[in-house]
Amino acid sequence: MALIELLDLSKAYDGEKVLDEFNLTIKENEFITLLGPSGCGKTTTLRIVGGFTTPDTGKVIFEGKDITHMPPNQRHVNTVFQKYALFPNMNIAENIAFGLRISGKTDQYIKDKIKYALKLVNLSGYEKRSVDSLSGGQQQRIAIARAIVNEPRVLLLDEPLGALDLKMRQEMQYELIRMKKELGITFLYVTHDQEEALTMSDKVVVMNQGYIQQIGTPEQIYNEPENAFVADFIGDSNIIDAMMMEDYKVKICEHVFPCIDAGFGTRKPVDVVIRPEDIIIGKPGEGAMDGVVTSNVFIGVHYEMCIQAGGYEWLAQNTTSYPIGAHVSIDVIPENIQIMNKPQSEDEEAISLDD
Repeated sequence: MALIELLDLSKAYDGEKVLDEFNLTIKENEFITLLGPSGCGKTTTLRIVGGFTTPDTGKVIFEGKDITHMPPNQRHVNTVFQKYALFPNMNIAENIAFGLRISGKTDQYIKDKIKYALKLVNLSGYEKRSVDSLSGGQQQRIAIARAIVNEPRVLLLDEPLGALDLKMRQEMQYELIRMKKELGITFLYVTHDQEEALTMSDKVVVMNQGYIQQIGTPEQIYNEPENAFVADFIGDSNIIDAMMMEDYKVKICEHVFPCIDAGFGTRKPVDVVIRPEDIIIGKPGEGAMDGVVTSNVFIGVHYEMCIQAGGYEWLAQNTTSYPIGAHVSIDVIPENIQIMNKPQSEDEEAISLDD
């Protein structure tokens, strides 16, 4: 059963639409991430769910009830922003208790909730500490603790890890996964960071220019992108003009590859996506095409190389290094060739590709 339904939402600022007939269903206890570039409408969507922004058209349905015009303090949601908005003149306990005191909760209830929340975010004993004495990651945990003590049905998180360094960001990703499991509440998360989305989410909603490009599990989004925008935005990709010769055969760079796709028609132009890690590099003559290595960069766990072959510069990732100028062959197994329809109109292309 749906917990939240967003129905035909539209929103414009100064005549420019940031959401256009946006529809999304959120189930209870899901971790859903809205992922996309700046200006795609993801934060506007979050603010509409939280009650901070009213849509021009459409409805927000919560457990079957229309809450589109309900004020934020009456919704069963709490929001954690990138800027933590902690009160510097209050200690940690006072920051966490702020919303509870406004609600008129008893001192004992508040004390118990503070203790529980600090334990959940692994900061037990920090009640008397000042905000200024905490690291960025610790401040973020206090902001989350302040939100969860109000027992929201939904926790909204607007790029909450953006101000943290890489190591702290990765640690907080796993902390959020743990907290979500312990709390048993719904998380709606906004980010432009693909790694965050793929690491934490049950479901990823890829957005661009106010439209949903694809909804799916992290595995589906990465391995089966539905259009060129998704393929290009989620990780690195080789996106190539190709010709679907017939079912299970696609012509790429004048070479016919076997594939596992059917139903695209005969001799139909298509887009092909091949991930860099799926490029098989071998000796000249061993693969489908021969080429020359034009660049080679070591990036920690593998080498990232560009290989000129078949009139296209392929991006390849491999644990074996091939020097610049080396003659090699490249190949790819059928399962790793992703076929996509080309946009049929300029309007469709505008939706699919970020200009």
